This record gives sequence, C-alpha cells and structure tokens, in this order.
Amino acid sequence: MSLLRALQFPNLNRNLSRQSEVGMKMKSKIMIKRKVSGLVGCGMIAFCTVATISHGADSDAQFNHWFEVQTNLHSWSADFTQTRTLKVLNQPLVSTGKVWVTPGEFRWELGQPVQTIVLRQPDQLLIIYPRLKQAEKYPIGAVPTGPIKDALALLDATLPRDRATMEKNFRLLSATETNSMLQMTLQPRSDSARKFISEILIGFHTNDFTIAATEMEFADGSTLRNDFTNVVLNQPIDPAQFEAKLPPDFTVVEPLKQ
Repeated sequence: MSLLRALQFPNLNRNLSRQSEVGMKMKSKIMIKRKVSGLVGCGMIAFCTVATISHGADSDAQFNHWFEVQTNLHSWSADFTQTRTLKVLNQPLVSTGKVWVTPGEFRWELGQPVQTIVLRQPDQLLIIYPRLKQAEKYPIGAVPTGPIKDALALLDATLPRDRATMEKNFRLLSATETNSMLQMTLQPRSDSARKFISEILIGFHTNDFTIAATEMEFADGSTLRNDFTNVVLNQPIDPAQFEAKLPPDFTVVEPLKQ
C-alpha cells in the first residue's frame, strides 16, 4: 500500500472491499496518487489558514483576532464526522473519529471501533490498521522533494503563530461570514500540492474561534470533509496518545524503502 493512498483515505480500502472488482481496480489507480494529500484533509489543516485577506475590513479583523487566539493555543482535541465523496462510489462514505493535536504531533483515530490510526511523531509518520495487524512507517527525513514533502509541510503548520508563516503555504481565494461562522477558501501555493488539492475550506466559530469544519476538494472533483464537535483547547494531553504501542504480532513495513 502506497503512502499516497493511505493519506488520502486511510480507511477506504476497507470500505470498498464490498464493491465490484472493477470498482476496486479503479480505486487503486485513483487512490495511489492521492494518499498524501488526504492526510492533510483528515483535518490537520484545522488550524491552517492564509496570510492575506482582502475581502473586507470585518473579515480581516476576524482573521487577525483568530491569529491572536492561536498565539495562546498549545493543544486541541475533538470528535469529528468525516464525509468522503468519490466518483467511483454512488454514495458518500461517512465515518466518525477523534483527533488530538499538539505542536509537531497529532493522532487521528478513524472508525468505531478504530480501523485506522494516523500518528504524527517528530521524526516519522505511522499509519496503523489495528484490525489487519499492520502498520506503515514513513520517516519524515526520508521523504523526497515533491507533493509528499509539500503535504507534510502543510501538516506541520497545524498550530500557526503568525500570518507571515502561513503565507508560505496558502493563498486566500475567498472569505465569507454567515451564521456566526467565518469560512475561508484557500489554495496551496505549491505547484505540486495543487496537482492533488484544488481548494481547502476552513470554517471556525466567530464567538470563540474554535474550529468547526474543514473540507478539501481534489483535482479529480472528489471531496473530503471533517465536521468537528466537542472541541477542547489547551487541556493536557497524555503523551502516550502520541506513542506507537504496536503488539509484537503486527507487521510493520516502510514503503519508501521498497
């Protein structure tokens, strides 16, 4: 299994197992190129945004206030509902899960019971499939220049500190405020990243500036949306959440070395 497929839809191969053989072949060809961009879509862009807003003073003030809040943000966790649409499927795939984030580390658990765990550690990325007793390891330093490295750079910006930092990764396409929610549509600045990710929408509540939703549109028209609930900010997170405790009977592979 390649990095591109697991990062796009880590749990998709389980959900598609009941589809036709033709559908499986189509899925393999499509997902192989989108695995890395989808991990960004898992919600690690939850606190990513863009550096320049030119769509009105009110939105610009809200945006600046949002960054002021981020200055004091050290961790966050939430429940989420993930909705994925693919042209090879007639109905969207809907899953629920949990996420924990601190600077440089995160843990995503998708499915109930958990079917996929995506674990970002300082020096590596792990994708764990508990039901299959399998795990994939991707050393961060070994990622070659290209779309994978670009996407991981976006992941590292999950707790932005200033607008200038975010300007390196995104440009703003639009910003609108409706029903006490500010929604921003962004575009990756990297040419290689845009080959996979067309647009990123981020929505947050204007009363407390907590994350509400993220949605990604991919170059082929498929989408990945996360709606967040029960968001908790700046509460201690057990360091064990970011440790990989793999039983001895798990098979661990390093696809980048193959």
